Amino acid sequence: CTVIFTIMATKDLHKPILVLFCNLAFSDLCTSSSGFWISLLFITNPDSTIFGSKDMLAPYAFYTISVLSTIYNLVSIGIERYLAVAESIRTRFRVSRKHSLAAVLINWALAFFFGSLPLIGWNCLHKENRLSVLYSPLCVDYLIFITIPNCVVAFIVPLFTYLSIIIILRKRKLKMKACRQATGTYKSAEIQVARTSIFIWLLALISYAPFFAGVLFDATNHQSPLELYPNTYIFRNCTAMLVTMNCLGNPIIYTLKMKEFKAKLKALKCPSPNRVHACTV
Repeated sequence: CTVIFTIMATKDLHKPILVLFCNLAFSDLCTSSSGFWISLLFITNPDSTIFGSKDMLAPYAFYTISVLSTIYNLVSIGIERYLAVAESIRTRFRVSRKHSLAAVLINWALAFFFGSLPLIGWNCLHKENRLSVLYSPLCVDYLIFITIPNCVVAFIVPLFTYLSIIIILRKRKLKMKACRQATGTYKSAEIQVARTSIFIWLLALISYAPFFAGVLFDATNHQSPLELYPNTYIFRNCTAMLVTMNCLGNPIIYTLKMKEFKAKLKALKCPSPNRVHACTV
């Protein structure tokens, strides 16, 4: 909420990359809210989350839409950073705010389409053969269809973009060094991108790898929910906590590490006397 308010309230932060940051924060907010909704249902009626019921379709759909939107936003940010670095010499194409807004709309459209499939019929309320044990009444086929392609996109595309950014910066630094020009700026930028990439991969691996392993276990499992209770469901709750930690870590990694954003946030929290005087006038 702090990220969203700061970016929307500051006109200087209405840049293409920060539009994606703001949408990423909104996606993380939706993910945390839907996770809280599922937690309340688990507290009030545990059987509905263990054995499945029609009441769980809407929370799981909202949760799926939010997680998919977060994944697509992470991919969009990696692509935007690659285009910003790779096309910095060329002036034919530049990522504008309109491009970022279009990417936001496309991300949410895809997330809504894939996430709402259980609401329009792809569920196992009346089918016991392919029923998911961990996320009933969702079907195992649907979880595999959602998880595997999106995990491939979420890991392969950012890996390519961030490695390409580091390679491009390294080549430019070597060219400037050959021409006996200062390379401090490129060296610091390369280190910053490398560190940010490592943080991104560690956080994504810790947050989503257990969930992916749970889906694979669900696809190969042949035991009933009563036989798996309660250890498997404790593992499911832990995976949900890790996803929520990812929602908290994304604003820190992508936004709060930016000096410009921290300066604007500090200005909103502690305005200068000149700004207070101007607002009064």
